[in-house]
Amino acid sequence: MDTIIWQRLEGAGVCLAALTVFAVLGEGVQWWLALLLFFAPDLSFAGYLAGPRFGAGVYNLVHVYAFGAGVLAAGAALDTPLLVALGALWVAHAGFDRMLGYGLKSPEGFTITHLGTIGR
Repeated sequence: MDTIIWQRLEGAGVCLAALTVFAVLGEGVQWWLALLLFFAPDLSFAGYLAGPRFGAGVYNLVHVYAFGAGVLAAGAALDTPLLVALGALWVAHAGFDRMLGYGLKSPEGFTITHLGTIGR
């Protein structure tokens, strides 16, 4: 199996694990808010209005696993369930994107990612 498939499978696993953390520890978050928070990282697409290099930087900043993991860890350390939920959903989103083949972006263009080129 090639590395791209492994990375996509890893994304699926990360997504499932993070959603499990959310289900167990994300107390009090309504389903509609969870859905909005899950897709919130995609607002980073707006960075592309300032050009591909800036857009890729903004997109990648919020789509690395470490960003959501940091928010989740802060929520756990501060005993703040909303931050735990936000972090878990953020990690789940990054894993979901990887599972679908949307990788971290290259400054050369939106469709060029670490998982290959998006589209044909």
